[in-house]
Amino acid sequence: MIAAHADWSVAPGKRWAAVARRGAEGWRLEAPRPVGDPASFAAALLAEGLPAALGLDLPLGVPRAYAAQRAEAGFLDFLRARAGDARFFAVNETLATACVAAPFYPQRGVKGMTRAAHAAALGLPDAEALHRWCDRATANRPAGAPPFWTLGANQSGKAAITAWRDWLAPALAAGAPLSLWPFEGRLHALLCPGRLALAEVYPAEALRQLGLRLAGSKRDRAARLALAGPLRAALDRLRIAPSPTALAMIQDGFGADAAGEDRLDCTLGLMALVAVLDGLREDMVPADDMVRRWEGWVLGQSDWPKGVPRLSR
Repeated sequence: MIAAHADWSVAPGKRWAAVARRGAEGWRLEAPRPVGDPASFAAALLAEGLPAALGLDLPLGVPRAYAAQRAEAGFLDFLRARAGDARFFAVNETLATACVAAPFYPQRGVKGMTRAAHAAALGLPDAEALHRWCDRATANRPAGAPPFWTLGANQSGKAAITAWRDWLAPALAAGAPLSLWPFEGRLHALLCPGRLALAEVYPAEALRQLGLRLAGSKRDRAARLALAGPLRAALDRLRIAPSPTALAMIQDGFGADAAGEDRLDCTLGLMALVAVLDGLREDMVPADDMVRRWEGWVLGQSDWPKGVPRLSR
């Protein structure tokens, strides 16, 4: 089996991926490398003829209150239909043009702008409705960014735009051999040679799932260096053996350049993906129709979102 995780960014130079292959004695981790063209990267994973899973650090799904205004049956049909839809992917400069057909906002900071006003422009009841359930705060972490918000460090809208517009929407519309978790089933059911299983995996969530803590910012090489020992111990627990180059990178704090944080993130995402693939962490998806058809979930997340009635799995 092959497992990979791509840390996504608007800038292609900030997109890094970690890849591991499972054999009889466990997993072998390669050193992180640039993703390059995402379609070519996916094709290279499939070319080996093995079951393959790819974690992505970007939203796969849209909020339920937004989905309720759409005519499609679910997120997969919605994404296929967005191929070539330039209006949908255009980031609105003002709320005067923001709507269900063009939900991304804002292009730049404007005095007095609020997420509540953004929600109202999209026909949503309040700012919380911009979030999917899996984006909401839990007892162990703050809320993530809404998929359609495109401003500031805590935003995921730009990553959604570049991945959906430039790769996923046209690939799905063309019938590419991609299967999206959890919309098409549980992760293990999607694993088969000739198809690539995609799942949303967040490095910040992965850090918590792995029981690791950063003593500072991931942008700080000193904090990444301090994480090297605990990270190696976590790799051992997961039976993931780093290659000599990967081990040297870990010991070096993933490098001194600006991509160090990206190399760390893709490694963390890969580890969280492996934990689910090997049954060490549950493939949990709430028993909620909107989660499974429209919103999606974060792989390995078991903490329940605040303010949401708890459901079965």
